[in-house]
Amino acid sequence: MSEANGTKSMESKPTVTFSGTAKDVKDAPLLGLFDIGESQRAYIFRVSLPGVCKPQCNLRLDIQSDGRVEIKGLIRDSEFINNQTTNKYKPRVQQLPPAGNFSVSFNLPGRVDPRLVSPTFGKSGILEVVVMKHTMPNQPNNPGTPVVPSF
Repeated sequence: MSEANGTKSMESKPTVTFSGTAKDVKDAPLLGLFDIGESQRAYIFRVSLPGVCKPQCNLRLDIQSDGRVEIKGLIRDSEFINNQTTNKYKPRVQQLPPAGNFSVSFNLPGRVDPRLVSPTFGKSGILEVVVMKHTMPNQPNNPGTPVVPSF
């Protein structure tokens, strides 16, 4: 993108903050890697959350109108359970992030409407969120529908 035609350059990396187990990951797949995309009306971002399981993770997404995004959750102890038997297995090699609370935060390139959010979190461990841009008072309202984030 060119700054000459009025669009922001995405060449500079946004600041990201890690805490909890997200900060302690060394050799594991990185928790909190993210991509940000932009259209005329919205931003989309994808965040890598390996080891986070939807039903037990207490995943919380907080988006502020200034574009600040914070994702908090919990990674449970690695315990393997075979669904076909009642056997439990202890991990011998652990390359996923360790158990514990985590927090990942970063800023989107501009202001947003935190009421107009559409999150999805799949089995792949990728959180994908579309959030509508903030509409200026002299512009027509966004045709988006408010969606309550639920995982």
